[in-house]
Amino acid sequence: MPDPAQPAAGTLRLHDSLTRETAPLRPVRPGHVGIYVCGATPQTSPHIGHVRAQVVYDVLRRWLLHSGYDVTLVRNVTDVDDKILARSAEVGRPWWAHAYRYEREFTAAYDALRILPPTYEPRATGHVTEMVELVERLLARGHAYAVEGTADVYFDVRSFDRYGALTRVRLEDLEPAGDTDPALAGRKRDPRDFALWKSAKDSEPATASWPTPWGRGRPGWHLECSAMATRYLGAEFDVHGGGLDLRFPHHENEIAQSNAAGDPFARVWLHSALVTTAGEKMSKSLGNTLGVAHLLQRHRPEVLRYYLASAHYRSNLEFAPGSLDEAAAAWGRIDSFLRRARDAVGADVVSGPDAPAGQVCADFAAAMDDDLGVPQALAALHGVVREGNTALADGRHDAAAGAARSVLAMARVLGVEPAPDGGGPAGSAGAAEAALDALVRSELEARVAAREARDWAAADAVRDRLAAAGISVEDTPDGPRWTLGKDS
Repeated sequence: MPDPAQPAAGTLRLHDSLTRETAPLRPVRPGHVGIYVCGATPQTSPHIGHVRAQVVYDVLRRWLLHSGYDVTLVRNVTDVDDKILARSAEVGRPWWAHAYRYEREFTAAYDALRILPPTYEPRATGHVTEMVELVERLLARGHAYAVEGTADVYFDVRSFDRYGALTRVRLEDLEPAGDTDPALAGRKRDPRDFALWKSAKDSEPATASWPTPWGRGRPGWHLECSAMATRYLGAEFDVHGGGLDLRFPHHENEIAQSNAAGDPFARVWLHSALVTTAGEKMSKSLGNTLGVAHLLQRHRPEVLRYYLASAHYRSNLEFAPGSLDEAAAAWGRIDSFLRRARDAVGADVVSGPDAPAGQVCADFAAAMDDDLGVPQALAALHGVVREGNTALADGRHDAAAGAARSVLAMARVLGVEPAPDGGGPAGSAGAAEAALDALVRSELEARVAAREARDWAAADAVRDRLAAAGISVEDTPDGPRWTLGKDS
């Protein structure tokens, strides 16, 4: 077995998307790491493409905690934007209720996948004051301009000479910013300027706008994250994370407006790659989304998390038939060894309150410190599993117990340790069913609302969607009930 080693603080190296270099993490405050991660825009149910990034940054957080750091992780909720307003109007639901419904589904999915709760989870609508203040700073510095007679305020991209540094794009090569209604054309000085604040529209609910010195309106998407990140982490913080698809324009614009306002902002930019099917990014338009609730019905949450974490975070994760079966087999080897070790030497010896603390092996630590090399870390973990199985076969129970404690420590870093009670397949009693229940109940609440509104088509659509996932709904005097594996 490799010599156990606890990682020393300060050895973690991360690949910065801005500099394109892999370098040691040097926190603003020694011993503490502040992380901002772009969270959900809750307009629809979560699929695995949505949650992969959150698994990645949860692994980063767990490794930092294991390495001895204090960690503050902020994950926002974009609870008002064009898509939410459009979708809520389509289904006849208040925009704020629509966003909250799907926010709950995202939270249930995060919980099911053992993603640690963020230190803070701010909603955009709760931080309008900070956004207005940021716009005022940009106006005072000459990096923004208000359009007379409207509440529109735009960022002047030509005023910021480092614009495009993150994605290595030249200003002259950029397409016009796609954040303005064609009816409002001509309001910008340059078609590539992006909206900081948008005028309220007659076609949108009055509740989706706020009073400002420029008039009623709502924030631009990019402005929201800059304001919330600095509100909770300060003008300079350590890591800003998000999916690869957010690099442009979202993160490029965050850098521009934050730096232009005088904030150093994030020291390191991390971007997790995408989940793809047949080589294409998962999306609703492609019709190839894989819902978290649907997958949790068929697979244990540990297996789904194992799959999502298994590839290097900067590599696309290709989903194909059998992907989760392969993950289940690999995770099952971990689970089987830990069960056998507990049976042979006693659960208390492996994970009881008086058991020695498990240490990750040196190869695992080296892999994680090298830009979160999870594939190599998993190889090290499975190497210890094999050595532990050999120790069990040879009757060397002390060695087997030590291996089991090490395997458990490594699995906890990755968030894939077996449930303490042994768990069970998704759909049985336990954590998986509780998570699935939360997701299904959100659907049933929407069905009840549709029935009360006599929108029978929407109510039937919910029932059909659940039936397609193998969930049967029964209407009772006490409300709807759901079961698995029965004909609807």
